[in-house]
Amino acid sequence: MPILVTGAAGFIGSHVAHRLLDAGEQVLGLDNLNAYYDPTLKAARLARLTARPGFAFTKTDLADQAAMAALFAQHHPKTVIHLAAQAGVRYSLENPHAYVEANLVGFMNVLEGCRNHGCGHLVYASTSSVYGLDQAMPFSEHRGAGHPMTLYAATKKANELMAHSYAHLFRLPCTGLRFFTVYGPWGRPDMALFKFTDAILAGRPIELYNNGDMVRDFTYVDDIVEGIVRIAAQPAQPDPAWDAKRPDPARSSAPWRVFNIGNSNPVPLLRYVDALEAALGRKAERKLLPMQPGDVPATSADVSELEAATSFRPATSVEDGVARFVAWYRDYFKR
Repeated sequence: MPILVTGAAGFIGSHVAHRLLDAGEQVLGLDNLNAYYDPTLKAARLARLTARPGFAFTKTDLADQAAMAALFAQHHPKTVIHLAAQAGVRYSLENPHAYVEANLVGFMNVLEGCRNHGCGHLVYASTSSVYGLDQAMPFSEHRGAGHPMTLYAATKKANELMAHSYAHLFRLPCTGLRFFTVYGPWGRPDMALFKFTDAILAGRPIELYNNGDMVRDFTYVDDIVEGIVRIAAQPAQPDPAWDAKRPDPARSSAPWRVFNIGNSNPVPLLRYVDALEAALGRKAERKLLPMQPGDVPATSADVSELEAATSFRPATSVEDGVARFVAWYRDYFKR
C-alpha cells in the first residue's frame, strides 16, 4: 500500500516524494503535467523521481472521475498527501474555471477515493490566502478565515469544508495545511523569487507591488516538507473537548484538523530582495507598482499548534533559503 502524492511533478510535491522515498516508503506519484508553467521543469523534477526505486507514476487528471476511481481501486493508498491544484492567486482572476475543475471537482474525486478505499489519512494543501481580509496578526487557525479575497483562496477554504463533511460523515481522518509563501530549489517560475532571479540576471527591472511595502512569512520548502511528513504520520483525531456551542474553527468532534505551516518570522519584501541581490552578487533595478487586486500587505503565521503536535517549528532564514535557491537556479539553467 503506497503513499499517494498528488502533484508529484510540482514544486512541493516532488520534494515530499523524495523525502518519503528517503524514509523507505513506496510512493505513487500523480500529476497531469499541465502547461500552466513550463512543462520541461515538471519533466525534470519527475525524471529525478522516476530514477529512484520505490517510486511509480501515473499521469492522471484529478477531475477525471473514472480515472481517479480506478486508481484508488487499484492501489488502495494507505495515506494520501494531496498537493495537486491549480495554483496562483492572480491567475484565478483570468481563468476561474481551471480552479473549479482542479480544486473543487478534483478534490471531490480525491475525497471519494479515500472514502471508498480505506485511506487512513488524507493530508491536503490549503493556503494562507484563506485568511483574506482578516488582518489580526499572526494568523491563527482558531479564528474563522471566512473572508477570502480570490477564487483561488475560496476553493482552498471550500476544500477545508468539504474535508470536514467527509470526516464527520465517514470518519475519514483529514488534515489541512495552510502554507505560507513557500520558496526554494525547483520552485515555480510564476513565483516572485524565480521571476526576480530571472529578471536580475537578464538585466530587466523587478516589479515590486505596493511600492515594495509588503511583508511575507517566507517559508523554505524543506521546512514545509518536514511539517507535511510529520503531520501525515499523525492521522487527525476527534477533539473530545470540542464544544458545539463555542466551536473552535481549528478542531472538531470529527477527525479533522487544520494547521498553519509558516516560518513565523515575517520578513519585509525588500529584505527578501536584499538577500537575493547578495546571493547573486548583482543589484536589481526596482520598479515600484501599486497593489494588485487580491493581494494583501502582510502575512504572519502562528505555528504554535504545529509545534505542539509535531515538536517542529520552521526556522530557515531567508538569507540561507534564498542562497540555496540561487545555487540551484545557477546549476539548473547554467547561468
